[in-house]
Amino acid sequence: MSGYAVEAKGLVKRFGKTKALDGVDLAVRQGTVLGVLGPNGAGKTTAVRVLTTLIRPDAGEAQVGGFDVRHDADRVRALIGLTGQYAAVDEDLTGFENLVLIGRLLELPRRDAKRRAGELLEQFDLSDAGRRSVKTYSGGMRRRLDLAASLVSRPEILFLDEPTTGLDPRSRGEVWTMVRNLVADGVTVLLTTQYLDEADRLANEIAVIDHGRVIASGTPSELKAKVGGQTLDVRPADPADLPAVSEIVGKAVGTVPSQRADDGGLLSVPVEDDDAFAVVVGRLREERIAVTELALRLASLDEVFLALTGHGAEEEN
Repeated sequence: MSGYAVEAKGLVKRFGKTKALDGVDLAVRQGTVLGVLGPNGAGKTTAVRVLTTLIRPDAGEAQVGGFDVRHDADRVRALIGLTGQYAAVDEDLTGFENLVLIGRLLELPRRDAKRRAGELLEQFDLSDAGRRSVKTYSGGMRRRLDLAASLVSRPEILFLDEPTTGLDPRSRGEVWTMVRNLVADGVTVLLTTQYLDEADRLANEIAVIDHGRVIASGTPSELKAKVGGQTLDVRPADPADLPAVSEIVGKAVGTVPSQRADDGGLLSVPVEDDDAFAVVVGRLREERIAVTELALRLASLDEVFLALTGHGAEEEN
């Protein structure tokens, strides 16, 4: 498979009159993270269900670990782990008992299942909570346990379907750290998400799905470059200086900067000439206007997604 742990070509899946997948192509290089990015209803979860042999595609082909998902489903399942959008653990059991149960279902000898459960509890910083009922766990702890459960069989390829949905920022950060550690150990990850910052931080490559189609793919930097140009961000220390800063930036760039809807204290404007940055810095110094943020950057993934789809990543279809 030329270095690809997961490869799909022309996947089509219909549910009644709805075409959830409309010719999806995906490829994940071994030992990397592919971020599959898209809004709710874009087809991300359907693609994961096809690749993990939970449903059969109506057309197209896919290989996982070199095995066809339709004709070699058992071999595929032996290679993969899957964590869905919601933690699939038994709340009445302890963390340790949940992992042992998974091990036994995977036909591990009882002694090996217990040993593996202990290893995973330590790896995911759950040793102290391992003998407690899962119903006492926080959301982040449950997600870590769920992720640990998907690793009982030591999978070579891990599918994470929106693993941080509903988690607080700290818990999201913990899951991100776990994913990075897994990839460092050689695990290949296909990650679906509607959080653009998550894809930006974790993924080596990104595939953007909308209405069942892959509409763009590449590294985060390549996707940002597709939007073109750079963006100048300026945040005055005193909000009262916003009009003056807007005038300075507008004259330097030739375009009136805009204020973000979710952050009225930040002015942003696209620039084609890097010299504009130096001009803005000089004028701010002359006017003695202090700023807390001043940066020239490529477009964000949020801006890329909006440019590609015409709507935000969290908008439902």
